[in-house]
Amino acid sequence: MTNKFGEEHEFLGMKITYKDGKVEISMKKHIQKAIDMFMDDINREATSPAKAYLFDVREAAKDLNKERADNFHSVTASLLYVSRRCRLDIQTAIGYLCTRVGCPDEDDWVKLKRVLQYLKGSIDLTRVIGGDNIRRMQAWVDVSYGIHDDCKSHTGGCISFGWGVISTMCKKQGLNVKSSTEGEVVGVSDFLPNMIWVRMFLEQQGFELEKNTMYQDNQSAMKILLNGKKSAGKRSKHIDNRFYFIKDRLLSEGIDVVYCPTAKMLADFFTKPLQGSLFRKFRDVVLGYKHIDSLLEDDEEESVKERVGSRTDDSPESDSDESKPSYINRESMENQSWADVVRKMNN
Repeated sequence: MTNKFGEEHEFLGMKITYKDGKVEISMKKHIQKAIDMFMDDINREATSPAKAYLFDVREAAKDLNKERADNFHSVTASLLYVSRRCRLDIQTAIGYLCTRVGCPDEDDWVKLKRVLQYLKGSIDLTRVIGGDNIRRMQAWVDVSYGIHDDCKSHTGGCISFGWGVISTMCKKQGLNVKSSTEGEVVGVSDFLPNMIWVRMFLEQQGFELEKNTMYQDNQSAMKILLNGKKSAGKRSKHIDNRFYFIKDRLLSEGIDVVYCPTAKMLADFFTKPLQGSLFRKFRDVVLGYKHIDSLLEDDEEESVKERVGSRTDDSPESDSDESKPSYINRESMENQSWADVVRKMNN
């Protein structure tokens, strides 16, 4: 064992730099090694790590031969290490591809190649972590309902103290649920132990939390979490076990559940393959290039609903206006009829 003092360190493939009260993590060499390991040449660059149809599975797609399947497994495993420690922006894509290593097909090969094209074009990006007040924890939990081929939902979550995020979750749910509300309750149940662990870790370091906040964008799920059976009907009775675990922990941990609009829901970054300006906006916050408060800034692009595109072709993505989702300002809808809103969208 060797000791090293100073502001720069290298540990398990990570280049760690301490500067101005923040830590910067870079894994450029590890990323380049994965690109070189891939059997196809990476000659192009991509604007995002995955297209909108990342979770689609085609039965007609041919399985990879053993040589390419082994290469797929090796490169995916290498990028999994990178995605957990440095490049959180590829975590959604790699998390899905890890579920495909047992029997990958030609579509999975193209999806992995897309991740490598994105990494080649953004190889200099690093991860920055910092905190304004270590005693104030903020967490975001979100779920994409029924997004997988077997109609299971996908949970995303993260924690921040100001700059960048920690303790992220990008996970396919282990059970099928009947509604988005139920999916959100299951997602909170899955992510809540992360918040408890971080709180306990900080207490052991001598920092007791003054404020502990969880942000949610599903108001019906929030009512169930906060009001219990008063807001639960016959269709939600079967999730009592998860609900009572959450209810007990929210009280004992002193966690405030606060509504967060979908367009500012940071955990959405870990639930689906976002595209365009929304992807870049969340990526800058997740990687620590922008402060967490930048999510609160007024944005013309207020998303009304979560959408994931379907497969059309394998042509390169476009950054034109047609490829971007439509947005509506929620505040402007308060005193308008739905017909007025639709009329404005069409104009």
